[in-house]
Amino acid sequence: MEMENRTVVSEFILLGIPNTKGQKTILFISFLAFYICTLLGNLLISSAILADSLLHTPMYFFLCNLSMVDLGFASISTPKLLVSLWTESRTILLGGCMSQVVFYQFLGCTEGLFYTVMAFDRYVAICHPLHYLIIMNWKVCAILAAGTWVTSSFHATILTSLTFTLPYCRPNVVDYFFCDIFPMVKLTCADTYVIKTVSFTSSGIVPMTCFLLILTSYIRIAASVVRMRSAEHRQKVVSTCSSHLRVVYFFFGPCALLYTQPSLSNVLATPTQIFCNVVTPMLNVVIYTLRNKEVKAAFRKMKGAL
Repeated sequence: MEMENRTVVSEFILLGIPNTKGQKTILFISFLAFYICTLLGNLLISSAILADSLLHTPMYFFLCNLSMVDLGFASISTPKLLVSLWTESRTILLGGCMSQVVFYQFLGCTEGLFYTVMAFDRYVAICHPLHYLIIMNWKVCAILAAGTWVTSSFHATILTSLTFTLPYCRPNVVDYFFCDIFPMVKLTCADTYVIKTVSFTSSGIVPMTCFLLILTSYIRIAASVVRMRSAEHRQKVVSTCSSHLRVVYFFFGPCALLYTQPSLSNVLATPTQIFCNVVTPMLNVVIYTLRNKEVKAAFRKMKGAL
């Protein structure tokens, strides 16, 4: 009798952004502008780092990886959101929904881990400058980068598998503008204790651990800066670390709000998620270029070579 009440769901309906009647054109133009700027900006950063030998350092190696993550992260939900705003087609196939969940978890976890690795890189560079090239050699950098990508893939695979092995027997309407674990779990009629526990552990405790590691790195950096006698060296350290601290704030702040309050109302959850998915990938470009002399110099070289 229980099996008869369950229906096989092959597609879902995304309700989109609430309370946007009469604003779809403005939203479409705004999101499209953010998306294009994100794609072009991250491609330019990656190209500049690859083309300029002066930027072939661990710091910019991880920044190049981060740019690739932002390219993918911005493309998870924005294209579908743009299509929905333009055509008012809100249907998404099961495969498309699964893709959004797996890539959102994969790239979200990857970004958090890269922020942690970049904080460690800054810690070694500032607190152990004489041993920096020995500690952060290219073999270590490659292992850290590969470990980040592989760990994130396991994280995403486990959560996606647990999410979509659940039976969906309720209406297939997702009260969100893209497929994520918490909105999807609401549609199942099975016991969700396991997926909620694993999701909280992976999407809650792991980012918190990353944040604490980053905080520890910067506490030690701050202690090292205080001991510096040269004001010029202190200013250089602050300038180097400020960009990373900003992107960490923009990433972990919304994450803390979303994953510590899974029942957050759409009034707050949707704008926060839009900020994470659409705005943050572009802000990373702005933050890492406007005050970064090396990257701006690489852009000028690229412009002169054209």
